[in-house]
Amino acid sequence: MPAGGWGSVRDVATILLHQDTVAKDSTLLPRQNKPDGYACASCAWAKPAHPHPFEFCSSGAKATAWETTSRTIGADFFERHTLTELESWSDHQLEDQGRLTVPLRWDPATDTYREIGWDTAFAEIGAALRGFEREQVVFYASGRASLETSYMFQLLARMYGNNNLPDSSNMCHESTSVGLQKTIGVGVGTIGLPDFERTDCIFFFGQNVGVNSPRMLHQLQAARRRGVPVITFNPLRERGLVSFTNPQSPLEMLTGHETVISTQYHQVRPAGDTAAIMGLCKAILAADASAPVLDRDFIAEHTHGFEAFAQAVRSCEWSEIERESGLTRGALEGAAEVWCRSRAVMAVYGMGLTQHRNGVQNVAMLVNLLLLGGHIGRPGAGICPVRGHSNVQGQRTVGITEKPELAPLDKLKEQYGFEPPRKPGMNTVDACEAILARKLQAFIGLGGNFVRAVPETVMMEAAWRGIPLTVQIATKLNRTHVIHGKAAYLLPCLGRIETDRQASGEQAVTVEDSTACMHGSRGMAEPAAATLLSEPAIVAGIAKATLDANPKLDWDAWVADYATVRDAIEATYPDIFKDFNARMWTPGGFRKPLAAAERKWETESGKANFTVPENLLGDPDMHATAQSLRLFTIRSDGQFNTTIYSYDDRFRGVHGSRMVLFMAPGDMARLALREGDMVNLRAAAQDGVERRVDGLAVVPYDVPAGCIAGYYPECNPLIPLWHHAKESKVPAAKAIDVIVERAGSQS
Repeated sequence: MPAGGWGSVRDVATILLHQDTVAKDSTLLPRQNKPDGYACASCAWAKPAHPHPFEFCSSGAKATAWETTSRTIGADFFERHTLTELESWSDHQLEDQGRLTVPLRWDPATDTYREIGWDTAFAEIGAALRGFEREQVVFYASGRASLETSYMFQLLARMYGNNNLPDSSNMCHESTSVGLQKTIGVGVGTIGLPDFERTDCIFFFGQNVGVNSPRMLHQLQAARRRGVPVITFNPLRERGLVSFTNPQSPLEMLTGHETVISTQYHQVRPAGDTAAIMGLCKAILAADASAPVLDRDFIAEHTHGFEAFAQAVRSCEWSEIERESGLTRGALEGAAEVWCRSRAVMAVYGMGLTQHRNGVQNVAMLVNLLLLGGHIGRPGAGICPVRGHSNVQGQRTVGITEKPELAPLDKLKEQYGFEPPRKPGMNTVDACEAILARKLQAFIGLGGNFVRAVPETVMMEAAWRGIPLTVQIATKLNRTHVIHGKAAYLLPCLGRIETDRQASGEQAVTVEDSTACMHGSRGMAEPAAATLLSEPAIVAGIAKATLDANPKLDWDAWVADYATVRDAIEATYPDIFKDFNARMWTPGGFRKPLAAAERKWETESGKANFTVPENLLGDPDMHATAQSLRLFTIRSDGQFNTTIYSYDDRFRGVHGSRMVLFMAPGDMARLALREGDMVNLRAAAQDGVERRVDGLAVVPYDVPAGCIAGYYPECNPLIPLWHHAKESKVPAAKAIDVIVERAGSQS
């Protein structure tokens, strides 16, 4: 079946009915991702200046229905269910109970959450934080919080005394931030929506557009109609990269017309991306020896390190490239041939490139491929990392970072009259290590489902219970709230889609999309309960109870009028946010300055850098054996990150369960397995820790030989905490060597 089409329509109808939001959301959804509407609460794909009548996808509709659901959780819910009981519930069951409506504190005597007043909650949290070691408290941010909330949150952390600001970027695209910064001088992509109209070739790496950013299919479809080739490298044949039926087109829906998306589809072996790109570059250099295809003028004027890179490519043997990538020389030469005749090449990628031991290297290799042809800073050409959560990129822009060199600390000092901490803070892996070592005293979570999202699940859950204080700001119940610290608070907040009324009137917030454009977002649904506070109000409440009064900062004034927060952001980042309040409703957003897009290279060399990969082929730290298979984790059509909307995955034909293992028929035959047989997985890492996931049903699928796929986060217990990307520490969830053990057969 194609992406989009009637399946997408059925998905939307199903979740609207399930959450009892048909009447409400039928008026809300037409305003989603519109210049005067609200920004989708799920993915971060760009919002066009001239949107479609329905500028939402099935994933976005699910996110809206999930937030605007008629179901609610009050204090009475926890009178019926202890947290020990709720530990046995699935991710879907927990979130499907509905919206949290009252502030809660865990009661150890009854093992339940009990309602608590907002003022009491803030006072108790503040008193506890004042008594802790400043460097042993973490302020974690998920990718949904607005620019305004994120700015306030990072200021709270730094005024408290640390840079411990891990966020969801640490789990997905930190490899992008590191890899792009050192190669082209900016930590984000250079592509904007108009570039899709000018490109003449798109290379796609490790990004499931049909599930993670379906609205991009409109740009891909338009490019394909112009005859633009799309060359895809991905282990699985994902539906969205195979074909698309546009739900916005009555003709396509009635006739069943499908647009073929990928003109070439190469099922690269997990952890074989560097080898595949090396093969492309090798073929391109060979072609250039016969007829010029490199942009020699660009290389000479704008780049550094070309000769060393070219020598490394030429010395790499095709036999090694084929072995590591899982692709043939002919296939890679065929893809390179398309590159050679293109004048504006765009490279799009996702976590299939970043969540590897060599994730930073993968990103740098993709930059190498583009630099060979001068494909950065040219209309229609450039690099396009597709970010996940809706404001995860924007949070970094306003200071959510553990790296002090990336935050304007001197400006904050001048603006607010305090001495910001200069010591590097904890990222996600560092925070997990501190938790496992029983060194963390408090975890303040601005959204997210941290315990479920991180590796080393079993040990992390056990250690999480030993944290003296956990505070979670959330809209719905999830496993991180159930697996709680010694003292635990659950603070329910307004969702982005809900009307936010403060002292100065109804408020709006802002977000940044994947293409570095800033957008206003106006809540339009009635709040789930009158007892909810906004995210800015909750952050301010914690700050006032924790920090000494500051004559240069009025938290209450910020909460009363978010425009004043935007004024403060502009004062901190004048080059990015000039005339912030006046420009926030610009159709299509206003874009922050990106030097690399103008061929200005803010790197140490002053130029764009070719880099020679440390590990030309493979990773010596992997644990492949003759008995092991290489597991990579995937998302389903019925989820967004750790939020599970349903147990179905219509694109892969899976219904009613997420405990499945996708395996190549040849590997099934070799292991004497049949469809439906039950197996267990055991991590192949030899470090004295047993990591396993039991009870997975085998599903035959078009997967590269020697590789298997399973769902995230169900397979997270197999990932050692140390199994992360070098330099960026992103968990390497896309290549984990495991042993398959038979658990019995299904009749």
